[in-house]
Amino acid sequence: MIAAEAIEAGDEAMRTSAIDDASRSRERRCIVTGEVRDEAHLIRFVVSPDGEVVPDLAAKLPGRGIWVGAERALLERAVAKNQFAKAAKASAKASADLADRTEKLIVQRMQGDLGMARKSGALILGFGNVERALQSDAPPVLLIEASDGAEDGRRKLWAVAHARGLKPAVLDRLSAAELSLALGRENVIHAALKAGALAERLKFEAGRLSGFRSRKTDAAGSTPVHEGIA
Repeated sequence: MIAAEAIEAGDEAMRTSAIDDASRSRERRCIVTGEVRDEAHLIRFVVSPDGEVVPDLAAKLPGRGIWVGAERALLERAVAKNQFAKAAKASAKASADLADRTEKLIVQRMQGDLGMARKSGALILGFGNVERALQSDAPPVLLIEASDGAEDGRRKLWAVAHARGLKPAVLDRLSAAELSLALGRENVIHAALKAGALAERLKFEAGRLSGFRSRKTDAAGSTPVHEGIA
């Protein structure tokens, strides 16, 4: 298998260059659907020297890239139908848990960026602090809501944003436990992020994670607005 160090190096390269370059827009073909899409909506995989299919979220690892739409169903179909080997035109072993491992890597990347945001001072924590920030002269561009948090709190914050004509993106795919682990705090439910590269990185990964985790809906069955997140 490709060394973990290589994957980590690729992740860091992605964080410091590709996502920060807003003009980057390359298209690739999904091996499952045949659809040509922007890389932001796909995930790259490579075949390691020992023939194992490895997720390359940073799109930096050596080897021929094999692209699959950033959706659990598509990835599971690619594994079930042996489409990685067909695309590589060589032996390629795709483990049955490839979708789970890919989702886990996306979550880890997001947790890493959240930790960086906390250390940089760009992160706002707690319902009251987020509410005040939304009413400030420099409101946050990204609202972060625990997927298992109460709907009432998120509705109130969205109402505050809406009243000011704001349309922040909403990240609601991570659980309170995952947010708490990333931020070194207990029971993190509400947070927000100021404008900057970290917010853009998290929006990027949230778009990918949405293909692996369904969006939580409110009590009426409607779906909260997620401006900027596919």
